[in-house]
Amino acid sequence: MLTGTSLLTGAEAVAHAMRQIDPDVVPVYPITPQTPMVEAFAKMVADGACRTELVNVESEHSAMSAAVGSALAGARTITATSSQGLALMAEVVYIAAAMRAPVVVALGNRALSGPINIHGDHSDSMLIRDSGVLQLFAESAQEAYDLMIAAPRIAERQDVLLPVFVCQDGFTVTHSAEPVELLPDEVVDPFVGDYRVPYPLFDLDRITTQGPFAMPDSYFEHKRDQELAIEAAILAVADVADELRELTGRKIRLVEAYRLEDAERAIVLLGASAGTVKDVVDELRVAGERVGLLRICCYRPFPNEEIRLALAGMRTVAVLDRALAPGARPPLLTEVAASLYGSRVMLRSYVYGLGGRDLFPQDVRRVYADLTAGGSRRSGYLGLKESS
Repeated sequence: MLTGTSLLTGAEAVAHAMRQIDPDVVPVYPITPQTPMVEAFAKMVADGACRTELVNVESEHSAMSAAVGSALAGARTITATSSQGLALMAEVVYIAAAMRAPVVVALGNRALSGPINIHGDHSDSMLIRDSGVLQLFAESAQEAYDLMIAAPRIAERQDVLLPVFVCQDGFTVTHSAEPVELLPDEVVDPFVGDYRVPYPLFDLDRITTQGPFAMPDSYFEHKRDQELAIEAAILAVADVADELRELTGRKIRLVEAYRLEDAERAIVLLGASAGTVKDVVDELRVAGERVGLLRICCYRPFPNEEIRLALAGMRTVAVLDRALAPGARPPLLTEVAASLYGSRVMLRSYVYGLGGRDLFPQDVRRVYADLTAGGSRRSGYLGLKESS
């Protein structure tokens, strides 16, 4: 099997990470743009490259239901989905988090219907943002691989025990090939380690009740325990990132600050569009403009302190959302605004890239121009055909 540097799509990179993790159970149902992740992995299973029990279920709801059962029974479990599949799965995603099932989910981010659209935006991730799961966003195929290798370690940490979603933009990352450096199998295996949950369902020496009905005298405390677990995940991500850096020289991050040291204006966003923004930042820096980028890599738990510190010196900041919240402010904007509450940073809001529409360099230049002292636009849409 492949090791070293190979030309891989994000979907293929995730499949190779899954092979190296060698999960016990993978319950799956196909949906674009997730399908090539599971197709590639299924071939590896069929070729005997790993020992995984691949379970073809009848829906995404069933996939997550099976994942919860297998994870709590004591089997390392991974699944994958996108868009409407995650929408169907969402009921059980909440249950997985509440039951503290450390399932890893590879998510090919895609627009939610309707109208029907198979291309990438972040509306599916936003659908489950309050479910209690972790969400890590990859900028590239390399980062999707690294996050997938790290995800079991984060999910299975005893003070976390929550599902971890590894998110990559549909088609932009899932179907685009780039050089990816894979770790040797003999390095990944000890890094990931053995799977352990504190109270496996089939431990007959310690009988437990799992998934019971909660009355008002216990439900509130249960939800607070979930909150404490997801708060602990901030440290878990940082710890695993440090260990991964020792192996690869690369570090997964809560946030990536790009040329922010002396910046006066910044853009904040999630996902693969950061590459386009970085190119424009470099171009404007040559022209003497003090601009930068803050890419949020860990959307859940939301890294409030890291964002507050990274943006403390900014005069104006634009938050770019690749999702709508009809009737409310865009979701990433509201999180960043809460993080910066009480600061003097002026925030502006833009929605872009819905349904897979590209973010072009001229769009990014316009945002930075809007952020100048004389810029009049306070919010808007990027690339909307009816806009000026």
